Amino acid sequence: MAKRIRKGDQVIVIAGRDKGKTGEVVRVLGDKVVVSNINIVKRHTKPNPQAGQPGGVIEREAPIHASNVMLFNPATGKGERVGTKVLEDGRRLRVFRSSGEAV
Repeated sequence: MAKRIRKGDQVIVIAGRDKGKTGEVVRVLGDKVVVSNINIVKRHTKPNPQAGQPGGVIEREAPIHASNVMLFNPATGKGERVGTKVLEDGRRLRVFRSSGEAV
C-alpha cells in the first residue's frame, strides 16, 4: 500500500496541543511522523564527552501519530484527505480526494 504521508510533505495538525499548525514532515517512523517545529519537547540529556555532546536541556521535535496530521493542500489552504489513483502504466499516484488533483 502506498503511504498517505511521506517525507517532505506539508501537513497540518488536526488534533492535539499544536492543532492548526503546519509544517514539513522530516521523518516517518511507522505510524508516527516527525514534523518540523511541531510537538516540541524538552529533553534533559547527560553530557557525552566521547561524542562531543554537551549536557543540558535540549528542545527537539517528538513524533506525532499520523492520524493526527492531514496533508495540506496549498490551493485551498486546508488539510485534505488523500486517495490513490493507478495510472495506465501501473504506477500509483497520490491525489486529493476533493479535487482529484495530484499531490
